[in-house]
Amino acid sequence: MGGPARDSRLIRVLVVDDHTTFSELLTGALNMESDLSCVGSARTVEEAVARFTDLEPDVVVMDYHLAGGNGLDAAAQILAAAPQTRILMLTGDPTRAALERAAEIGVCAFLPKDGSLATVLESLRSASCGSMVVDPSLLTALVARPAAAGANTRLTLRELGVLRLMADGNDVRTNARLLGITESTCRGHVKAILAKLDAHSQLEAVANASRLGLLGEPSRA
Repeated sequence: MGGPARDSRLIRVLVVDDHTTFSELLTGALNMESDLSCVGSARTVEEAVARFTDLEPDVVVMDYHLAGGNGLDAAAQILAAAPQTRILMLTGDPTRAALERAAEIGVCAFLPKDGSLATVLESLRSASCGSMVVDPSLLTALVARPAAAGANTRLTLRELGVLRLMADGNDVRTNARLLGITESTCRGHVKAILAKLDAHSQLEAVANASRLGLLGEPSRA
């Protein structure tokens, strides 16, 4: 006979962090929420994967820096076994490569470790598979260089619309549906955006666009 039935109203969270104090504080905060529950914690890449297998949480909130590797190493192993798992990554010093790898393997969100607790809690509730949300503060920190001088940043209205949906973390299929165009047409717009922003990925395009002020207020030099 199986164990007691789970409360479907609770979002079960595994906390992975090698700083005991931070882990304990986050665990306490989770358990004070009526719809969130910390079911366990881990400190290393190996332990994170093992604890995930044993506990089968709904969401994993994980520090990028861990003993035995990094959070993306653990996330890749977890998502390979359970692709629908929602994983939120915390860091204070993102790199372009880390964010791109996170998007490739299916991490749901990249958030600043020193950011608002309310933001972490809300992200745990709203995280969904198939897209990745990057906190604006991390996106700004990521931009270490401007777009290439002379890059043609004159986007069409349609391209600007696609770019803004890209910044929301949507995939091509979702963007095409929201805009009422075919996926092939949407991919064509993405290709044009990458060329105009001198970017090699959608993430880099959004970062360059943010620096150039195409998504809102321009950043200061």
